[in-house]
Amino acid sequence: MDVLTPFEQAYIEHGWLKPAEFLRAFHATADVLGEPVSVTDRQFRRWKRPAPPAPRVRAWRVLHAMFGVSPHLLGFPGPPPGATVGGVPLPAQRGMSPVDRREFMTDGIGVAAAAALPAHTRPLTPVSSTGAVGTVHLLELREGLHSLLQLDNAYGGDDVRSLAVRHLRRVRRILNTRTYPGTIGRQLHLLAGEVAEHCGWLAYDADDQDGARQHWGEALTTATVLKDANLQVLVFSSMSLQACHEGRPREGLELARAAQERATHLGSPTLRSIIAAREARALSLMNDGRTAGQRLAQAMHLIDRSTTGRPAPEWAAFHGQAELDYSQGMLYTELGHHGSAVQFLRAALAHQDRTYGRNRALYRLTLANSLVRSGDADEGAALAVDSLEHLEEVESGRVTRKLREVTTLLRQHDAAPARQAVDELTEYAQMKGAA
Repeated sequence: MDVLTPFEQAYIEHGWLKPAEFLRAFHATADVLGEPVSVTDRQFRRWKRPAPPAPRVRAWRVLHAMFGVSPHLLGFPGPPPGATVGGVPLPAQRGMSPVDRREFMTDGIGVAAAAALPAHTRPLTPVSSTGAVGTVHLLELREGLHSLLQLDNAYGGDDVRSLAVRHLRRVRRILNTRTYPGTIGRQLHLLAGEVAEHCGWLAYDADDQDGARQHWGEALTTATVLKDANLQVLVFSSMSLQACHEGRPREGLELARAAQERATHLGSPTLRSIIAAREARALSLMNDGRTAGQRLAQAMHLIDRSTTGRPAPEWAAFHGQAELDYSQGMLYTELGHHGSAVQFLRAALAHQDRTYGRNRALYRLTLANSLVRSGDADEGAALAVDSLEHLEEVESGRVTRKLREVTTLLRQHDAAPARQAVDELTEYAQMKGAA
């Protein structure tokens, strides 16, 4: 029976039983780290030899991140000049115990399991409280953020935010108590900033504006220290929404323009379209309808080019025709043209994917609001009441605020449909508040 080389033993322990599985993991890790490097099946076979050739510096960094140890400990000569390495022993050398394995599973399993969602399909590599964190663990933690984004889209921020805060604490704890190579360390810090930003977004959606400011401040500090333009764009564009929400549209415009300046260099038309729409929102609140219309037209032009340039980040997946229709409807609303707003808000609701439960609830109530303001109180009242069955699973402070606005508007109408709707909406709000 042939004796396994250290490299073979390590990749088998990580669950990469076939060459294709290892190559996929290698290229996924390279993408996460931003290392422009690839490995062929031939190179992989050469690495399996008892005396493997030295990987080039970029491949060395990827291997270091994948296994959480210096490739030198996997049998490779080196390190090459410029490689960042450490001296962490292999898992097999450390002698993992069942308690060690359970400990990391508790820390690293991510919010997906906490939310009873399907966890990442690849098993976590066992690691002790003093052990190294590798790419598999980083990807597991990123899966937690991905699950948070999905939960937010479906249900809103009120209930999801506690899960997000727990996930942020988990990432911070791993940052402060575990060992990892420098490439993984940067990605962990960046992930902490992204999770903090999402905690801010969830607080904003839950209408906890102080909480949102606190988390966004932390995320912006991380983005500044790491000089990460993607995270800066995300934080500035989120803070722009909050400024407009709180009646500070000029500040909202400045924040959106700061985001746009950085997004231009990133080369994603979808990202620039999102920010242009937020610039338009701020401008409409400043009663500059002409410039707001120009920026919104630019946002529509950019989304038509979304298949060119760099792909948008995951958080931007919500943006498309539905969101632009909604932005156009809001533009008309702010300018007092409620009849025109109705047309675009109907289109927004028709175009919105059903997986975005919170946005559909928001669109529906915004449309009801505009119908009442445009003089069609009966249809607005009927739509508001019909929306109640769609709100059962949505927990969003913004949606609750919109429900109160529609109820207040309908109280100003003395017709029977409006009075009946007010009774049903009030009863629902009281029941929701008592739950």
